[in-house]
Amino acid sequence: MSANLVVPTMAEMMAQGKQPDVLFWVGCSGSFDDRAKKITKAFVKLLNQANVSFAVLGTEESCTGDPAKRAGNEFLFQMQAMTNIEVMNAYEVKKIVTACPHCFNTIKNEYPELGGKYEVVHHTEFLKSLLDEGRLSIEGGQFKGKRITFHDPCYLGRANNVYEAPRDLIQKLDAELVEMKRSKRNGLCCGAGGAQMFKEPEKGDKDINVERTEDALETQPDIIAAGCPFCNTMLTDGIKFKEKEGSIKVMDVAELIANAQDL
Repeated sequence: MSANLVVPTMAEMMAQGKQPDVLFWVGCSGSFDDRAKKITKAFVKLLNQANVSFAVLGTEESCTGDPAKRAGNEFLFQMQAMTNIEVMNAYEVKKIVTACPHCFNTIKNEYPELGGKYEVVHHTEFLKSLLDEGRLSIEGGQFKGKRITFHDPCYLGRANNVYEAPRDLIQKLDAELVEMKRSKRNGLCCGAGGAQMFKEPEKGDKDINVERTEDALETQPDIIAAGCPFCNTMLTDGIKFKEKEGSIKVMDVAELIANAQDL
């Protein structure tokens, strides 16, 4: 994290006798992947701008267990989940925001039966609420008039019916939102879901991330917007495969909002 970003941990807040309004769940990608770290920083920048009282778990945060569960290792998933739930319940966490739909889906839908009951929101929903409350303002800036297409992450869209928040944010940039033929309920997976992120694809005619990138390229976008670090990786790989990285950017919605004012 750069020096001008303020990122308190739950342990630090607790030591001061404070309880943050929201826990920012960073996730493995946002913590360790060099590309996804930029999304984390962009989101923290916006939280700081809006004076949101938040904290992270830091070294106390462990993988949610999503990849283990999707790969079929229920035992490992429950071990990882229980560890996280014990930590969060000890801190009396009530509300969680995360930039990863995999973490979002797992904590929201699979932690409750293990004793982890929290209000869980995706970062695009949270940013939209900050805008609606007037705590954050957007100017179109460098994205005004740009053609932006949004790829629906499976665990955000089809699994949890969150479609409008990311689109509302993109339109607030004064950008032209162009939809792919397969979008919203008919969206196509980028290929990373179900723990496929961590292995080579099976043999076939075409990699699914290339197929999805072709859907995006049909809209002739300046930017492909994503709301998931896994999708970001897969679409970036697709753009490289198509040798379009010089002309088309893949960016998280939080990065678009954070960078809108930075000309």
